[in-house]
Amino acid sequence: MGNEFAPTDWVSAILTSPPAAGNSGTLIKNSVTMLQPSPPAPPAGNQQVEFSIIMPCLNEAETLEVCIRKALGFLQEHRISGEVVVGDNGSTDGSQEIARRCGARVVNVPVRGYGAALYYATLDCRGRYAIMGDSDDSYDFTDLMPFIEKLRQGYDLVMGNRFLGGIKPGAMPWKNRYIGNPILSAIGRLLFHCPAKDFHCGLRGYSIEGFGKMDLQTTGMEYASEMVIKSTLLGLKIAEVPTTLSPDGRSRPPHLRPWRDGWRHLRFMLLFSPRWLFLVPGLLLILLGSAMGAVLLGGPVTVFSLRLDVHSLLYCAAAVEIGFQAIAFAVFAKVYAISNGLLPADPRLSRLFRIITLEVGVICGLVLLMAGLAGSVAALLWWRSTGYGALDVDRVLRLVIPSIFAITLGFEITLSSFFLSVLGLGTRRDDRDRRP
Repeated sequence: MGNEFAPTDWVSAILTSPPAAGNSGTLIKNSVTMLQPSPPAPPAGNQQVEFSIIMPCLNEAETLEVCIRKALGFLQEHRISGEVVVGDNGSTDGSQEIARRCGARVVNVPVRGYGAALYYATLDCRGRYAIMGDSDDSYDFTDLMPFIEKLRQGYDLVMGNRFLGGIKPGAMPWKNRYIGNPILSAIGRLLFHCPAKDFHCGLRGYSIEGFGKMDLQTTGMEYASEMVIKSTLLGLKIAEVPTTLSPDGRSRPPHLRPWRDGWRHLRFMLLFSPRWLFLVPGLLLILLGSAMGAVLLGGPVTVFSLRLDVHSLLYCAAAVEIGFQAIAFAVFAKVYAISNGLLPADPRLSRLFRIITLEVGVICGLVLLMAGLAGSVAALLWWRSTGYGALDVDRVLRLVIPSIFAITLGFEITLSSFFLSVLGLGTRRDDRDRRP
């Protein structure tokens, strides 16, 4: 059934109308669907079902019907209590009417975006579990049993793996298959210890209870990444099963833009992991800059026949400054993500800010500022003692560089402390209804 993980540490117009030119694939698929049994009637009222199959939709009239018929046929064949829910993003090609005629429920989502369509459709679904999949007929809705079995076993998120199940010729561009997906999946496993080996597979199942814990916030393509990352960070049970990817049945280009959307996913993952992007590099810069700077304050140093002097001391000061900025940005990003529901609350951060308060930060900044001013005054007095004439550059810069560094860092610490207070540390997110 694939690999399992438990991790430790977001009748229609198509059948009666001739297909578009060059769209013989759609004709074949629709002809096959006509031979299938009629779909079961959707549940009445608010009757709860076991599974909801959710499809995002934006002008998918060419392929939506075949996807819905496959999904409903699957539910009927396996005697599963379920429904098909279409989250429509404002289609103008009649997709909504096609969905209703086929027996699906339509949730009109005024918020544009792949994530928004899936999120609000999930909010409106009646199932205990949900399975999401694109409505372009690239995923096989007649082969969902691996997902259903894992969900029934208690898994919160079940990811499809296209590399295990098979990618048919022409189904995925080479740059996605050999560059984008492997690299992004590897980064996801590295940054978050995420167990999924196909990080961006669009066919996946999840429990509604687990979905509530995820508290997903994004509305675009990042939604898929947020779901996997949050499930991992929250310690939800994740499984992966093989699934097959086929060429989609549309005659128009897909909404996906490989390079743009790939960068969006990468950027999202990096911002979601400020520890590796900012905190660790920042700490390394501070440690290296401070250690080397402390040595150079005493005088020139020769390393492998290289003479390091005050010029190197200036770069050491810059390294510490940049390191502090990186650490501060890591904290800003973490606090912002938590306060906006992108990351779960971190008890360690709460404990830290009970110790390092606004007042403590301001005091530390002012101490550094005063030390830098004192050093600057000492340098000025030294200059006056020479009659404001020429100075020993090497000696005076060993006083001036640390003084300027202390003044700059003091201001940065003070301003950063005030900015953190503006972000609202220690406040609780307001309970709000996120329905449109």
